[in-house]
Amino acid sequence: MTINGWIQILVFCGILLLLVKPLGGYIFRIFSGDRTLLSPVLVPIERGLYRLAGTSEKEEQHWAVYATGMLLFNLAGFLVLYALQRLQGALPYNPAGMAAVEPGLAFNTAVSFVTNTNWQNYGGESTMSYLVQMAGLTVQNFVSAATGIAIAIALIRGFARASGKSIGNFWVDLTRCMLYVLLPICVVLTLAYVWLGIPQTLGPYVDATTLEGAKQTIALGPVASQIAIKMLGTNGGGFFNANAAHPFENPDAISNLIQMLSIFAIGAALTNVFGRMVGNQRQGWAILASMGVLFLVGVAVCYWAEAAGNPLVHALGIDGGNMEGKETRFGIAASALFAVITTAASCGAVNAMHDSFTALGGMIPLINMQLGEVIVGGVGAGFYGILMFVVVAVFVAGLMVGRTPEYLGKKIEAKEVKMAMLAILCLPLAMLIFTAIAVVLPSAVASMANGGPHGFTEVLYAYTSAAANNGSAFGGLSGNTPWYNITLGLGMLMGRFLVIIPALAIAGSLAAKKTVPASAGTFPTDGTLFVGLLVGVIIIVGGLTFFPSLAVGPIVEHLAMIHGQTF
Repeated sequence: MTINGWIQILVFCGILLLLVKPLGGYIFRIFSGDRTLLSPVLVPIERGLYRLAGTSEKEEQHWAVYATGMLLFNLAGFLVLYALQRLQGALPYNPAGMAAVEPGLAFNTAVSFVTNTNWQNYGGESTMSYLVQMAGLTVQNFVSAATGIAIAIALIRGFARASGKSIGNFWVDLTRCMLYVLLPICVVLTLAYVWLGIPQTLGPYVDATTLEGAKQTIALGPVASQIAIKMLGTNGGGFFNANAAHPFENPDAISNLIQMLSIFAIGAALTNVFGRMVGNQRQGWAILASMGVLFLVGVAVCYWAEAAGNPLVHALGIDGGNMEGKETRFGIAASALFAVITTAASCGAVNAMHDSFTALGGMIPLINMQLGEVIVGGVGAGFYGILMFVVVAVFVAGLMVGRTPEYLGKKIEAKEVKMAMLAILCLPLAMLIFTAIAVVLPSAVASMANGGPHGFTEVLYAYTSAAANNGSAFGGLSGNTPWYNITLGLGMLMGRFLVIIPALAIAGSLAAKKTVPASAGTFPTDGTLFVGLLVGVIIIVGGLTFFPSLAVGPIVEHLAMIHGQTF
């Protein structure tokens, strides 16, 4: 580890903290219905969309109606994206003549982008036409991110309201998020990326002649606009197969920093939105501090492991850190930071191959996802995910002080705790059951390029990434097979909607409750004590759930490497 590396990490953290309050204040005003600088232009468009949808900003919904609208909207998005892929060969804006995507891969990809996972069992530049990239994948990048933010806002309303029967209007929340938050920021980001050298064109691929006289096809396309929303919306689905390691997606250190900040910006700002909506900003800072502790510990371990290097390589007399799979233009510190950010924030974009990380370095991204990606997490999804742990932490705190648990004046009772645990435990259900079957099923084992603990970790990482709606992968697993396309798709659906439905149920339950005044026996939830309790609950619940699988994989592999063994 070097001073320069830590400076890069601290600069990122410092800029992110500076963005939290202004961006959080802006998002708070949007969902409160207040006027902004964009209102004169966007309000007429917003109201026109409401008329087309048959709703209005004054119409509120019960949580079950809110959930039904969300599910039907996502089902429609899945069907449209699936159809676009299957009809790709007959549709326009296909200069490379891409054929229709086969059914299993089309199913996997449609589920992946609808659930904000963006797992890619394909090479973007060799599989998807411009039309599918723009009208299918990029559109879902916007609406899936907006869905996550809308759910987070609805859950916050549950804590903020008292004796209410509604938690907002899904169509209004979705519209406002896209019109006022995602679209304006993405326009600015797209222009910045084009300035930095990322392509944005509808022209055909370019044929070039190399210095050796060979012919090479250079893939182009509407890249900058897709990169803007894939990072801001924590989607991660790259235009190119190499994702953020491709120079046309991530050309230099400046673009790398902008993309890392984009991934965390909205997720971190939502903690401030939470504090403002419940009338106590210290509550939001306490949750952000909990996320920050887990994030910095993960970055430190990953950076240390990668900087220490591979013991097997050192035994050959080669000193230095682990640069395998990393680009010299970013280096170990930035690559480790990017890996932790993307797996903490449900964004599969990578600027280095996770499969090339050391055993312990690669374990940190795995842990981040297995905790439910609550360390900032995907836009909206990370925040409503950590609020599930908050409910459990407050329940534990109530037992500690010997009174009915309460949070922000709301009594946390059996229904809320059951729903929270359902949301938390559905992730290991999807991750571990599919992994257990895949490592013994002959057709699935055939996709593994490695054996031993590393091969097991590749499979576990794939299902963890799917259920956590992350989308990153180890490179040694061939996922484009019928088994993996279907089961990974099912894992994505479970990891998305089996968390959202309990979260909305909690929102509806809390919104209907009266606010209970704080008393001398109320556990404080806006200070250091609560931060420690919340971090402890996340680690304990995650550790008890996943420790057996972790011990079999990265930890065993690390111990074997120390003793000069490999698999």
